[in-house]
Amino acid sequence: MSELDEFDFEGMNRSVITEFRANDGKVGGVFADFPVILVHNVGAKSGTERINPLVYLPDGDRIFVFASKGGYPKHPAWYHNLRAHPRTTVEVGSETFPVRARFLEGQEREEIFAKQVAVAPQFGEYQQKTEREIPVIELERLAP
Repeated sequence: MSELDEFDFEGMNRSVITEFRANDGKVGGVFADFPVILVHNVGAKSGTERINPLVYLPDGDRIFVFASKGGYPKHPAWYHNLRAHPRTTVEVGSETFPVRARFLEGQEREEIFAKQVAVAPQFGEYQQKTEREIPVIELERLAP
């Protein structure tokens, strides 16, 4: 069992979500130096609505998230939820809007992941810690 198995992600998420909404998307703690997005998702099996605060990469008008889970051997639950229900909602700063998850592959995935590692080197460390390829997901903005 790893320390991630014992970590209270739900408690941390609740705290970050509260702080995010109170400060127009700005948070402290482990997320202090990074852009944070709130990704709404519906449980692939449970159907339960969830919200996950994630570090994201803004690239012009594009938004990318990374299913790293700190290099844990399994994908995070929100990744499976977006696979099952790719149309969802995100919160960026004080704005909320609909998106569709698009899962990058091949060279496009490599290029975006390299951009993320350049601005947040720990993502490269996460990739080294796991045998799985860390998924890169574009959250494509949809018309309201």
